[in-house]
Parts: sequence; structure tokens; C-alpha cells
Amino acid sequence: MRNIIRTLLCLALLSNAITSSISAVEFEVRGNAEVQGRFFNEEALHSSQHDSYFSLAFMPELFWSWNDGNDSFEFIPSARWDQHDDERTHADIRELSWIHVSDGWESRIGVRRVFWGVTEFQHLVDIINQSDSVEDVDNEDKLGQPMVNISLVKDWGIVDFYILPMFRERTFAGQEGRPGIPLVNADTAYYESSDEDEHIDFAIRWTHSIDEFELGLSWFEGTSRNPTLIQSPIQTLVPELVPYYAQISQLGFELQANIGDQLWKLEMIHNKNNIEDYWAAQGGIEYSQYSIFDSNADLGWLVEYAWDERGDESSSNFQNDIFIGNRLALNDINSSELLFGLSYDLDFQSTSFLLEASRRFGDSIKVSLDVRFFESDEQQDPLYLFRRDDHIQLTAQYYY
Repeated sequence: MRNIIRTLLCLALLSNAITSSISAVEFEVRGNAEVQGRFFNEEALHSSQHDSYFSLAFMPELFWSWNDGNDSFEFIPSARWDQHDDERTHADIRELSWIHVSDGWESRIGVRRVFWGVTEFQHLVDIINQSDSVEDVDNEDKLGQPMVNISLVKDWGIVDFYILPMFRERTFAGQEGRPGIPLVNADTAYYESSDEDEHIDFAIRWTHSIDEFELGLSWFEGTSRNPTLIQSPIQTLVPELVPYYAQISQLGFELQANIGDQLWKLEMIHNKNNIEDYWAAQGGIEYSQYSIFDSNADLGWLVEYAWDERGDESSSNFQNDIFIGNRLALNDINSSELLFGLSYDLDFQSTSFLLEASRRFGDSIKVSLDVRFFESDEQQDPLYLFRRDDHIQLTAQYYY
């Protein structure tokens, strides 16, 4: 990591020195700082866990551009301090990359975050970046991934090639973290590849828009971002679970169709590995009602279904689940938004509920409310581990 960072800095500084004499260099600093509280209303399953957690986080963003905007350099570090969870107290480089734009192609070199997918409640095809699970249980936050990305822009679509060195291990909550699984030892990981976290992964993705249809087709070859938790082979006084990272080949397909007030979405994957090959899919519809009750507000109705060929043997939380929800955007000057959804597991009859609301105050303050409830009675259900982790999360962010 240090060598890559030094190389990127040298490249950026060299390009800056060469081009600054012929074109102006633009520099911008922005970012945010936040204070966050989590509050649990049930007694924890483990005595090491607490009922409330407070944390502070910072994410500055530094952006340079030169060569008439054809070259740019972006640096986004991230850091969080947590009151109780030592694993959640961590720092990461989300972005540290040099981007060059030319006629018909672009290059992006460094540490970056890349998002794939179209569905709302689960992103099956999103495989480039590792989840930063200590940030939130929804796995939407991602660690920065070192990469070389070449993007070709053609009339018949955009093709992205990725070389991905230096695998990032998933973060897990510590002994005092909540929600979390204290039995997981995140400091020890096992790999199928003898190269372990130095295995070089590859990916390619084609995307194209045809009228109201948006298509995506991808292929990934390398270390799985989703670890399997296995019993530690090392004898300890207390049983431990450790992450195991398999080598996989994954074919991904995305489809989104914008038909009138309806948005049809589908993600599908085929995962090939040495344990069990499988298909999985997530699809549904979002129906939008605009200017409800003659107001500026828009209301979206969400319905999705998740299917995994492995059935109740799957390690996924969403192997045979139905999702329903609503998205409300008031379209006011404060950018007030609300999303809530309910998932129901048809195999285990378990449920989970989420609510996400946010509102700006002035030009610099944003307050967010997140609510999550879990209900599960089947020990085989992955959600069973979080059955007492209902919580409310309140976050205040200052943007500059």
C-alpha cells in the first residue's frame, strides 16, 4: 500500500509540474465531519456488548484538476473513533487516484470505490470493493480498492477493464461492537489462494443504454469479497470463527428498464467456486407517484424478490426473501427524504425492518435517522445472530 501511495503521489506531482505552466491548476477542498449515536432497546446477547455507542468520523476530500480538466487527482481519507468498539475505530483511504480523460477512453489509477448494480435492497453484482461492515450492517460502505481501470467509450457501449492488486479483508465488529458477532476473530483470515491477500484479481464490465433499457454484463476472476465464517483450526479456550476467502469466477448481469412511471430492475449472478457453484438473482419494480396530493413530494413504491439457488443452505441473508418499501422525497429546500422497507424470509419466516430519513439544516448541516429491527426464531437463519440488535442510529454531519 505504501509503495502504491508513493507512486501515485509522484505521478500526480510530476503531471502537475509539467502541465501547470500551460494550464491553470484547480484545487478544491471539501468533506464532512460527523457525530453519531447508536441506541439499543434490548439486552445484548453477549456480556461484552453495550446498550449505547457514540462515535466521531471525518472524511475530507481533496481534488486537483489540470490540463483543461483532462487530468485530475482525488484524495479522500476516512477515519472514525468509536466509544467502545476497537475494530470500528479505524482509518481508511477511500480514494487516492489519478484520472486521465482522452478521446474515446479514460484511465483511473490508484485507490478507488466502484459501484455496480441497479436493485435497491441488495447488490449481487457489486463485487469490486470490499464492504466496510463496521460502518453499518447494510454493507453499503466500502473500503478503497487499489486498481488500474481502463475505460473504453464506444457507440456500442462502455467497456471497463480492471486489474485489482492487494485484496482488502472485510472488517468485522470487535468484542464490544454491536451489531456484531463477538466470536469472529477478524485478525486471522484463511485463503484458498497461496498468494493470500496479494492475489491479483481481474474484472471486465460492459454497459450500454438502448432507448429505455440499461444493460450491464460483467465478469470477475479472483478472491471472493464475501468470506465464509469457519471454525478456527487453532485450539482456543473460547471457540472462534475466522473468515475464509475462496477463489471465484462470477458472471454478472444487470437490467434496468424505465417504462413510464415504472422502473424495472434485475441483477443476476452465477458464482463458480470449489465449494458449490450457484445462481442468484434479485429483481423487482419501483413505481413512482409524482406531485402527490398536489404537492412537490414524490412517492415511490418498491417491491423486490431475492432468490439463491442454495436455498436455506446459503450463507446469504437473502436466499428466498420478499422486500416491500416506500421512498418519499419532499423535494423541498431542505432535501428531506424518507425510505422504509420490510423484508420477509419465506424459508425462516424472519423479518427485518429499516427506516432511513434525512434532512438538511441550512447549507452545511445534515441530520440522518436510521432505524433497524430484526425478528428471527430459527437458529439456522443468519439473521438469528442479530435478533436482539434492534437499534436507532442518529447522525449529524457538517459539510464544508
